[in-house]
Amino acid sequence: MAGLLSLLGCAGERPSTLGVHEGQLGRCPDSPNCVSSAEQRDSHYIAPIHGTLQQIRQVLPQMAGARIIREEGHYLYAEFTSRLMGFVDDVEFLEQEESGLVQVRSASRLGHSDLGVNRARIEALREAIASL
Repeated sequence: MAGLLSLLGCAGERPSTLGVHEGQLGRCPDSPNCVSSAEQRDSHYIAPIHGTLQQIRQVLPQMAGARIIREEGHYLYAEFTSRLMGFVDDVEFLEQEESGLVQVRSASRLGHSDLGVNRARIEALREAIASL
């Protein structure tokens, strides 16, 4: 039990690599628990979202476990907390107004595989925006 509580406590640590670096969101680690529109590797790549940060702000509160943490200019950072174990995923958005696209990165803080949760989350967000 103590080991489980220790593991859950680690879920609260925000990565220091969050944010915009040289005009882009960060890359994914080698583990398969991250997707990003800035990735070259097919296993981690996900297409950017056609839309705006305003639309994302409108949709996020309807998604389970979502909480907007920070907004700065064209950047938005949210955390998604799982219901069962309280694990936290970090989700970042970077709006590129000139192209009408929002770059995205969604990554699990802990573990190796996310069983496709991060990819499914972004696709659900994409569908919700398309239905606005």
